[in-house]
Amino acid sequence: MSTYAIGDIQGCLAPFEALLERIRFNADRDQLVLAGDLVNRGPDSLGTLRRIHDLRDNVLTVLGNHDLHLLAVAHGQTHARSKDTLAEILEAEDRGPLLDWLQRQPLLIDLPEFNAVMAHAGMPPLWSLEQARERAGEITAVLADGDRAETFFAHMYGNEPAGWRDDLQGPERWRVITNHFTRMRFVNDAGELDLGSKGEADQPPEGYMPWFEHPRRRNLGRRILFGHWAALEGRASASDVEPLDTGCVWGGQLTALRLEDGHRIACECR
Repeated sequence: MSTYAIGDIQGCLAPFEALLERIRFNADRDQLVLAGDLVNRGPDSLGTLRRIHDLRDNVLTVLGNHDLHLLAVAHGQTHARSKDTLAEILEAEDRGPLLDWLQRQPLLIDLPEFNAVMAHAGMPPLWSLEQARERAGEITAVLADGDRAETFFAHMYGNEPAGWRDDLQGPERWRVITNHFTRMRFVNDAGELDLGSKGEADQPPEGYMPWFEHPRRRNLGRRILFGHWAALEGRASASDVEPLDTGCVWGGQLTALRLEDGHRIACECR
C-alpha cells in the first residue's frame, strides 16, 4: 500500500491518468491525497471531477480556490469567468452528486501517520496546528449548512480583511480563513496577506515574504504539503514544506509525492 500526495490537477484528465499509470495506482491498496484545484483552466474539468469522484473511496482532497469558485458559480453567487472551463460540469446530468461531494471536502487534512498536514495554499505561519484545525473546521461546518453556505458563497470574494483578528465574525471571518488556506502566497511580518501578487518567491512585494519564510512561523511538527503556487516549480526554501503544484495546466508537470518515503514521481503535461 502506498499513499501519494498529488498537486493541482485543474481539469487535466489525461496527465492525471498518465500519472496514475506511472505510479501503478491500485484502487485495492493505494490512497491519493489531492492538494485541491481539481478543476478549471484545463481541458476536461468534468472528466477529471468524475474520475476523482469514482475514486472517492481512495481519495482525500482539500478544497482549492478554483473548486470553491466552481461551487460559488453553481450556487448562483457569482458568474463564470472567460477563462473558466466549468460549463460542462454545470450542464452535466450528474452535477448534483459531483458538487455535493465536492462541497463536503475540507480545507485541511491532518496526516499524523505521515507526520504531514495538507492545505491548498499552505499553513498560515502564525497559526498553531490546533488553531488551523479549528478554523478550517469552521468552514467545513458552514459549507454543510445550506443557509450559511449560501451566505458564505455570496461573501466569499474579496481581499479584506487581510489578516486574522479574534473578534472577526460571520462572512468576514469565513473569508479570512478561506483566503489563508486557498489563496495565500506572500505575507508581511504581521501575517497579513498580499493577494494581488503571483510572482516568483524571490520577488515578493515590498514588506512581504513567502509565507514559509516568515521568521516567526510556528513549528507544527508536520511536513506541510500544499499546491497553489506553480511558480515555485516544486521547490521551496524551507525544509519542512513540500510544494506540489508544478504547473501542469501551464504545460509543466503533474507531480505525486509518495508519503512513505518522500519519493517524487511526475509526468509531463504538454
